[in-house]
Amino acid sequence: MAREFSRHQRVGEELKRELGILITTQVKDPRVSLVTITDVDVSPDLKYAKVFVGNFDVTAPAEKSADAIEGLRAARGFLKKQLGKRLRLRVMPDLRFIEDATEREAQRLDQIISGAVREDQANAESSGRDDDAADPDRGAS
Repeated sequence: MAREFSRHQRVGEELKRELGILITTQVKDPRVSLVTITDVDVSPDLKYAKVFVGNFDVTAPAEKSADAIEGLRAARGFLKKQLGKRLRLRVMPDLRFIEDATEREAQRLDQIISGAVREDQANAESSGRDDDAADPDRGAS
């Protein structure tokens, strides 16, 4: 019977869980507030881990997200040391923090779609009024 999850996937899930706890409770950098770990992708040899970080405050400017990533990069050594104490691994993966802009992009696309729907409704209403005014028999049913 094949394994459902490989070792690097299990390590990624543990890193995600522990990093979430460490960032919220141990990291004191104010730039790192309101961030969440959305995913951790560990290389098959367990040497590198891409940590995808999202910002809870999706209305904040993109510079704030970049500041949060810089804060996490500054705390990389501390986080790696704390993870080493919590997880029993021979080699602790090198953490690489990457911004996950999925929520921000989804919100932007939602605004574009909502704007297009409103514009279509406004055009349909205005063209409907113009048609009624042009054809007097249509309105007298």
